[in-house]
Amino acid sequence: MLDDQSYFREIDKSDAVGIALQEPNQLLHHFGVNFEQSEIKNIVYAGMGGSALAATLSLSWPRFKDPFEIVRGYNLPPYVNEHTLCIVSSYSGNTEETLSALNEAESKAAKIIIIAGGGKLEEIANEKKYPLLLLPSAKQPRYGVFYNYRALIEIALFYGVALDGDISKLEGTAAFLNEIVKQWHQQIPVQENLAKQIALDCLGKSVVVYGGPLMAPAAYKWKIDFNENAKQVAWNGTYSEFNHNEFIGWSKQPTEKPYAVVDLRSSFENPMIMKRFFLSERLLSGLRPAPIVVNAVGVDVLSQLLYCVLLGDFVSLYCAIAAGTNPEPVELVEKFKQMLRDQ
Repeated sequence: MLDDQSYFREIDKSDAVGIALQEPNQLLHHFGVNFEQSEIKNIVYAGMGGSALAATLSLSWPRFKDPFEIVRGYNLPPYVNEHTLCIVSSYSGNTEETLSALNEAESKAAKIIIIAGGGKLEEIANEKKYPLLLLPSAKQPRYGVFYNYRALIEIALFYGVALDGDISKLEGTAAFLNEIVKQWHQQIPVQENLAKQIALDCLGKSVVVYGGPLMAPAAYKWKIDFNENAKQVAWNGTYSEFNHNEFIGWSKQPTEKPYAVVDLRSSFENPMIMKRFFLSERLLSGLRPAPIVVNAVGVDVLSQLLYCVLLGDFVSLYCAIAAGTNPEPVELVEKFKQMLRDQ
C-alpha cells in the first residue's frame, strides 16, 4: 500500500510528504534580526500548538543563559515586567490565547517581539512598531516549525542569551537532514524505509512516545503529528519522571493494551536516563507492547533532536496515508475555533 505511488497521490492530496522533504531548508531562511536592543533579565515565549514547538525544541538546543518560560495559555507569569523579553508567536497571527498574552505583555511594559505568518499579530506589530519576524507561508503550523525555530534562534543570538547557539551549526545540520530524509522518501520501499516500517507498526493504535530530557521536545512533536497528521490519539512522556508514576500504570490494567510504544533514545542523554530505558523495558516485558526503539542519529544534540523530529513527521504522514486519511486538514480544530468565535 505505502509503495503504491498511484494510491499515494490519491490520498496525500496536498503533497504533505513532499513538504516534509523540504523542511530542512527552512533552517536556512534568513530573518535578519536587527533592532533596538535593551537589557533583559528573563524571557517568556507565548504560543500555542505548533507555534510553541520551536520554543520547546530550544530547551534542548541552544538552551538559554537567562530564565526562559513557555506560556501556552491566556495569561503571563506574575513576574513579567519591563525587564522581560516577551516573544509572542502565532503562525496564523490570530490565536486568541496568544493575543491575550500580548495584551498582558503590553500592560506589564514587557519588551515585545512578534513571530507570525500574518493576521492580527502582523497588523499590531506594524501599527505599534514592534519587531516582527514574518514567517514564510506554510499550509499548517506544524509544517513550518523549523522556520519558527530559526527565528527564535536568531533572536536568542542577537540578545546573547543562547547557551550553545551557532547559526553555522544550524545550517550544517540542515545539510545533514537533507541527506537523511532521502532515506524516508515515499519512493523508498517499506523494507528499506524506517519511517514506513514504524508507521505500519503504529497503524490503528494509540501511540505513546517517550524521550529523555533532550529528546522530550521531539517526543512532544511526535504526539502532535500523530494527532494532526494521522488523526490518532497519542501521548508523550519523559524519563525519568516516567519511573515515578506512569511506569506502574503499564503493569496492570487494561490487560489488553492496544498501544504502540516508541522510545526516542539519544546517546547524549545522561547515562542514568539510558539505564532507565533499559531497565524499564526489561521490567515491563510482557506487561506492555515492546517499545519501538529509535536510536537518534547525529553527531551532536541538535542533529539528533531534529533527526527525531523529522522522523516523526514522516512516520505520522505514512500512518495517515496507510489508513486512507489525507494528513493535511484539521477540520475539527477549525470548526472548534469558529464555534468559540460564535459564542
